[in-house]
Amino acid sequence: MQLYVDCPCTSFPRSFARDFKETYRYPPPSTVYGMLLSLVGEADMNQHRGVKLAIGIIGADPPISQILRKQRHHKFSKSHLGTYPTSKFSKPNHHELLTNLQLAVKVDSSEDAGTPKLVERLQTALSTPSKISRFGGLSLGESWALVNGVRPYREEDGAIRWLVRCNRGQISLPIWIDRHTTRGRFQRFQLSPDFQSDCWVTIPK
Repeated sequence: MQLYVDCPCTSFPRSFARDFKETYRYPPPSTVYGMLLSLVGEADMNQHRGVKLAIGIIGADPPISQILRKQRHHKFSKSHLGTYPTSKFSKPNHHELLTNLQLAVKVDSSEDAGTPKLVERLQTALSTPSKISRFGGLSLGESWALVNGVRPYREEDGAIRWLVRCNRGQISLPIWIDRHTTRGRFQRFQLSPDFQSDCWVTIPK
């Protein structure tokens, strides 16, 4: 299965980002996996571990914009019992955004641990959405980064540059984040106009 994903504005904050929220330039496999689970209404991140994903960028790299927003920071102590005046507990926060992101996503459920397989659930979600139960908006990344649409990829959508696994690649992205320890597994990639076997990334079992 190959999908087309259109997201007008999003951000993939780097794991080390704090006051200055730098974004990964390309969508991490762990984030794309979470979006697909949200699309089919699955709340358990472990349900389809073992599925393989391949991610491609359609068109040019999305431009990066930088915005300045207000961030609240709270101190929890006996002297701060839930009263946080804006003048004392707000500070500026720089945030990077990606705009006009268009993706091609291939999904292979041959080693998927779930039943039914993720590919089958995606087919159901796209063909007869009334058969699935889900909540909230569909986002790619943080909850505000809503997706314009997801549908099967068409040739007229444009040429694809695929993320290819490469130990010497300059692109480092998380493929899995452990929600209990917050530790991530990372993989290096490079871009290629040709699809190959190394494009596949397995969500760890």
